[in-house]
Amino acid sequence: MNIAAHLPVLQVVIPLVSAPLAVLVRRGRAAFLIVTAASWAAFATAIALWLQTRDGGVISYAIGNWPAPWGIEYRVDRLSSFVLLIVSGMAAITLPYSRASVEREIPGEQHYLFYALLALCVTGLLGITVTGDAFNIFVFLEITSLSSYVLIALGRDRRALTASYQYLVMGTIGATFIVIGIGLLYLMTGTLNLADMASRLGQVRETRPVLAAFSFLPVGISLKLALFPLHQWLPNAYTYAPSVVSAFLAATATKVSVYVLIRFYYGVFGASLVFEQLPLPQIMLVLSLAAMFVASTVAIFQDDLKRLFAYSSVAQIGYITLGLSFGSGTGLTASIVHLFNHAVTKGALFLLLGGAVAVVGGSKLSRLSGLARVMPITSFGIVLGGLSLIGVPGTAGFISKWYLVLAALEKGQWWLAIAVVASSLLAVAYVWRFVEVAYFREPHPDLAERREAPLGMLVPALVLVGAVLYFGFETSVTIGSAANAATMLLGIGK
Repeated sequence: MNIAAHLPVLQVVIPLVSAPLAVLVRRGRAAFLIVTAASWAAFATAIALWLQTRDGGVISYAIGNWPAPWGIEYRVDRLSSFVLLIVSGMAAITLPYSRASVEREIPGEQHYLFYALLALCVTGLLGITVTGDAFNIFVFLEITSLSSYVLIALGRDRRALTASYQYLVMGTIGATFIVIGIGLLYLMTGTLNLADMASRLGQVRETRPVLAAFSFLPVGISLKLALFPLHQWLPNAYTYAPSVVSAFLAATATKVSVYVLIRFYYGVFGASLVFEQLPLPQIMLVLSLAAMFVASTVAIFQDDLKRLFAYSSVAQIGYITLGLSFGSGTGLTASIVHLFNHAVTKGALFLLLGGAVAVVGGSKLSRLSGLARVMPITSFGIVLGGLSLIGVPGTAGFISKWYLVLAALEKGQWWLAIAVVASSLLAVAYVWRFVEVAYFREPHPDLAERREAPLGMLVPALVLVGAVLYFGFETSVTIGSAANAATMLLGIGK
């Protein structure tokens, strides 16, 4: 049996199988080991798929040996393999962290259920990325969403239930818009296979049902990716969810939703319809700028560090969609590379903050006073992550913003380049709030005998901090993969 030939389906099956196994063992430690092993196996699978597609190859896997478009196709190309790396890599790093974190935040009898739900969430995100079927995207999106709702609700603060319910309501509205859009496309093309749908849309591209689908899908997906002003669910969800859940969702969930948006824009509707015939780029530009400035301004005035970083995520999503609004290769490269750079940056920040919460008992800035004196490694790691959010040279965040500036200059839009730099100054302001509290205030009375977080929490976080610095200098993987994916998408979308 040639296992390599079945890697696309193993990418989804491995974490999927680990979920019921975690429930069957009904023991937290055993469930942790099963799901962690599955996450590392999924990461190894993603690396193998990335290596196979990095030179331009496309892997098509027919489920049940039913060839596309009659059967469901799993399709891996340069873009999807890059996103698979992000999702599986973040799962592989956050799961070892989760053991110590979950013991402090979730009752022992619920541990095995937590790991089962996290495995389902990983499965859904990987499935969305690897499938070539429009309805399958919706199915996996719902698997991800339903598991996320429960994971958020497991937070020890009672407001986690409200945050989960708010996410459920808005997520359901978004899912409804998505399935209506997919239904309209199926009505006009008679197929759910994305590649086949794109080829058949050529004759009916400007019909009312297709234009209606083009209206429903971006709105529904934008709800899922928390594009301003459809972001209302995100701040509470990230603030009150368990620490490891906040870190994993911040690093992956919105990134996969952006991937879906890119896939429909370029792989189904085509760049000519999106960027030449309809005013979508202008709308996306305005919303992106609003996210960059409004969300960053709101972040400055937060008194809870998790909530501050949550609003920062809304602003960073604005940078990603700003790159898409250019409709150029450089802008698309900036968006794709920022999927990765923001994932490692925000993952590192939330993991480090989770360690601080485990030690000091909360994420309020008042409780973090003098943190640098008792948790110097954690505090310095948060500062380095903050520098990446700002876009300081030598960090991964700088690479993303540099390419955004280049994309703006290519279009002759100097004012947009200035806007990118100006919005980064707002990031300086909210990152400074942590620096001022942690380094220039007397320690909180409860911090007198505190020390660094357990190694099980600190080491995975520091791995991501190292990635933030490493990918600020070594860009052959990130920029190389993003540029190759952008070239492929622009060729498909013509």
